[in-house]
Amino acid sequence: MSECKYKRVMLKLSGEAMAGKNGFGIDFEVAKRIATEIKELVDMGVQVGAVIGAGNIWRGREGGGMDRATADYMGMLATCINALALQNSLEDLGIETRVQSAIEMKEIAEPYIRRRAIRHLEKGRVVIFAAGSGNPYFTTDTAAALRAAEIEAECILLAKKVDGVYDKDPNKFDDAIKFDTLDYKQVIELGLTVMDSTAITLCMDNDIPIIVFALDEAGNIRKAATGEEYGTIIDNFAKEAAEDCQ
Repeated sequence: MSECKYKRVMLKLSGEAMAGKNGFGIDFEVAKRIATEIKELVDMGVQVGAVIGAGNIWRGREGGGMDRATADYMGMLATCINALALQNSLEDLGIETRVQSAIEMKEIAEPYIRRRAIRHLEKGRVVIFAAGSGNPYFTTDTAAALRAAEIEAECILLAKKVDGVYDKDPNKFDDAIKFDTLDYKQVIELGLTVMDSTAITLCMDNDIPIIVFALDEAGNIRKAATGEEYGTIIDNFAKEAAEDCQ
């Protein structure tokens, strides 16, 4: 099995990934597969943090005339449901985990404390960061970038439905062109919908590479982390790091 240069990574999962083909709710077979792939990284000695969205349960913008802040808080709570499902799947495989929530709910999760999160990672536990950043008007993409900076993750593994970043939607346009590498400014200037602009800027300011890959096939998380399958790398120095990882 390939070894990875990265010792600490942040895995960003969309809520839709947890729904599988159902499109809504949680497909526990999918959760088990994701957990199995995370276990591969842990077995390689990689420290893994994870941020998960809530699109399989709730999206704030679907709140109609609802107050935006209220809708966003509902989305944060939905991420906690996904976090607990992923935690359960990981622990079924014997992986120690901790869920840390940006919104206090001490009966089901630890409060987010940076130093405690780092200590858990150092002990080989997977830390799942729930409730986004705890603030409305910010996405879970931004939360992933923020937590990655705080725990000093060496890269963000950004799992998507497609195998990288394209100049337009490859599901709608046959002539869509895939990028192998991009720098942060290109993502912003070209208006590419990889992560929101706040998240991209956070990564740029903190020199955190983003590796975009498809989650649809088993083993892709490991491949992205080891450089076996690049997908798209965002960061001026990420390509060199991935080559060293092979």
